[in-house]
Amino acid sequence: MKLGVLSPDRPFIWMLPLIAILIAFTIIPLFYNIWLSFHEYAPFKRALEPVGLKNWSLLLSDERMWEALGTTILYFVVVLTAEVVLGMGIALLLDTEEFGFGFLRTVLTLTLVVPPAIVGMMYLLIEDPEFGVLTYVLDAAGLLDKATPILSTASTALWGVMLADIWQWTPFMVLIFLAGLRSLPPEPYEAAMLDGASAVMTFRRITLPLLNKVIAVAILIRGIDVFRMFDYVFVMTSGGPGTSTYTLSLYAWQQTFSFIKWGYGATLSLFTLAIILIVANLFIYIAKVRW
Repeated sequence: MKLGVLSPDRPFIWMLPLIAILIAFTIIPLFYNIWLSFHEYAPFKRALEPVGLKNWSLLLSDERMWEALGTTILYFVVVLTAEVVLGMGIALLLDTEEFGFGFLRTVLTLTLVVPPAIVGMMYLLIEDPEFGVLTYVLDAAGLLDKATPILSTASTALWGVMLADIWQWTPFMVLIFLAGLRSLPPEPYEAAMLDGASAVMTFRRITLPLLNKVIAVAILIRGIDVFRMFDYVFVMTSGGPGTSTYTLSLYAWQQTFSFIKWGYGATLSLFTLAIILIVANLFIYIAKVRW
């Protein structure tokens, strides 16, 4: 039976819906954002006016932006490191067929279906200075006094936000690492066992080298998401106290929607995109990731 234009010999036709979505929601907004970065909204005229490179020169001299970039980098390094280390450790513990561990692996996925905004509200309660569970535990352990609210103190607020991110997305890393561990060949481990290699030596010399591509892909996917993080900070601190938890994404949102600087907001978002593209491609090159 002939299918006409939908014939398997014409695969391009089947890709048209995907191409249309890509153009409508990625290509056009990207080029509009580039165009917008050379304009600025004039409230009194209710119109966009061309400003040339003014937004880009303002970007380079904006101290608040550089502060937000530093906060974003700190958040990126700490959260990604914690999620990779914890994810690998938990994955190694759950890599067994003993009774009950399958249920634990299933439970881990529950955090991934909760919207980040809801997780942020949960941690607002958990870290509340009056009745928060975490505040009570830290106070009982003598690590942090109740008179020092976690999310209202400049030195601890960002760490309180990081905790919510780590709690929600560490299971994502666990699932990826578990899939990698389950795909490893048993022969190297059998040889290591016969040679009397310790568990630490086996992990360093066999598991890590065999999982290097899996780890690299997990870091790449999660790292892109972490760098543009917005939800937790917006819900939990709104950038405060002061500017101690301002990230690039939150700063771009504030400039765009609070201060109605559409052109500068577009410039900030493009700057964030450029950083992600450069760092991601450098990482792909260094880690030798092949798609």
